[in-house]
Amino acid sequence: PALGWRAASAKMVAHNNVVPNAHFHKKWQFYVKTWFNQPARKTRRRKARAEKAKAVFPRPAAGVLKPIVQCGSIKYCTKQRLGRGFTLEELKEAGIPAKFAPTIGIAVDHRRKNRSLESLQRNVQRLKAYRSNVVIFPRNAKKPKAFETSVEAANAVPQVKGPLLPFTAAKFPKEIVKITKDMKEFKAYKKLRVERMNARVIGMRAKKAKDAAKDEAAPA
Repeated sequence: PALGWRAASAKMVAHNNVVPNAHFHKKWQFYVKTWFNQPARKTRRRKARAEKAKAVFPRPAAGVLKPIVQCGSIKYCTKQRLGRGFTLEELKEAGIPAKFAPTIGIAVDHRRKNRSLESLQRNVQRLKAYRSNVVIFPRNAKKPKAFETSVEAANAVPQVKGPLLPFTAAKFPKEIVKITKDMKEFKAYKKLRVERMNARVIGMRAKKAKDAAKDEAAPA
């Protein structure tokens, strides 16, 4: 027979007591976060950008030139972003001295290393493009150096605003492969277990084969 159970919500309190009706959220309005200052912050950020551009004039408003690097970890290694600074090898390939680079607006990072030829060539081309377009003001207007521009040309140079040498992240093409019968029948987990076992006993197998070869070579 079915047992008669009442739902917990339908059960009343014992005797003539008050039904539980506690209010624990009476002061919720003190914990609500508003965003009414967003328009004012937008104006303040814009003024700060304008003041910064005015302070660094005639240098680019975006700051120093930075390299294009790959993100870390397996999950993000296909994505590109701006790095901390160019490596010493990249500066050497581009023909720019490491101590001279910061003086013309190039970020330098002596700790980063080039792990691939592709990244090295990409950042070297970025340095060469920047070096061919940069205008270096003369320290001494009366005696400008060979790599410095004249005073007349320097006065006519506008300030670069916005991203400095913007780049578009490379998109890797996806290859579509038709699933074959062998792919469906392939047991990946079983294969992994077997290869792990082979790697674990490789030393024992090598010793066993060495001992067997020594026994065969020994005279009877």
